[in-house]
Amino acid sequence: MGSKVYFGSVAVSKPSAPSTLPGKLMRILGKIDLPALCSGDWVPIKMHLGGGLGYSTVHPLFVRVIVDAVRAAGGRPVVTEGSFEAVADAAKHGYTMETVGCPIVAAGGVFNSHVAEKKAGFLTYDKARIYGLLQDAKCLINLSHVKGHGVCAYGGACKNIAMGCVDPKTRSKIHALQGGIDWDACKCVYCGKCAAACDRRAIRIDRAKESLNINFHDCRFCRHCVLACPGHALSMNTGTSYRNFQEGMAITTRLVLEHFAPERLLHINLMTNITMFCDCWGITTPNLVPDIGLTASQDIVAIEQATLDLIKAENFIPGSLIGDAELGPGKHLLEKVHGKDPFIQVDALERHGLGSRRYELEEVF
Repeated sequence: MGSKVYFGSVAVSKPSAPSTLPGKLMRILGKIDLPALCSGDWVPIKMHLGGGLGYSTVHPLFVRVIVDAVRAAGGRPVVTEGSFEAVADAAKHGYTMETVGCPIVAAGGVFNSHVAEKKAGFLTYDKARIYGLLQDAKCLINLSHVKGHGVCAYGGACKNIAMGCVDPKTRSKIHALQGGIDWDACKCVYCGKCAAACDRRAIRIDRAKESLNINFHDCRFCRHCVLACPGHALSMNTGTSYRNFQEGMAITTRLVLEHFAPERLLHINLMTNITMFCDCWGITTPNLVPDIGLTASQDIVAIEQATLDLIKAENFIPGSLIGDAELGPGKHLLEKVHGKDPFIQVDALERHGLGSRRYELEEVF
């Protein structure tokens, strides 16, 4: 049948608190064996604590519901984010000990130096430096806000772990895997034809500085720039691509989670305020689709598959893209938005033994 994925819809059947999404989260948590997951231990609740002028991260009320359930199950909850800087700014976005009901701590300590090094061994990504709190913990709750992402198309449970549980050097190594187009400065005459051919305005040319920059968050890999270049200064490169970025994320997720027993993990994806770009941009843009609800599972592969399946292209809200951006080709809505297949990371997670794409969806009313 596949792994169990619980789903709570944002739809409200009657005007009562139990009918709302937080009420459904309470009942979903009641279906999880939380005492087996966390009783007697510290329980890190890994989440992103917002930044800049963004206001679409997980509402503190949902965190409080989880914290209360963990404490009732005999666990000792702590909300955690990777860097100390993020924790220091958490109150600006509504996350305090008073609002979430437990301490908020940096997974890497005050100096972001409490790390455990592990071998990654993928292309130029040699080693991962994982924040120590996540390696010392015996159990983990992975609480993620679902949104789009320029390089991997989709950010959910995998991205929350892969990019939020490692130090800045490791994140840089993972980002170094992205790319896909090489530029030969010796062949470039800075005519601007490549930039003109790019419908996403992903190419910036500075003739004075003789520089060319490609923003791979915006790039669709359509090859129009390569074909438009008269001097053949641009070429496709299979050594780096959004596919390798997603593979790097999956490898990092495995390295972070591999010491946890499956029954001591819980993943929760909140599908509200699903915007075009990642929360790490520090901005909030219009919702791509109406709010959907939340999913929960002890299988990270199953929850990512189920979450993506619940985001329907037919529910796209016109006018929700930034500027004059338009939907492009692709099967999934987020592929139409960003030009990258979001399921590559799910495939990679399954290949690395983190779960199964087969799932049984149980809606909790």
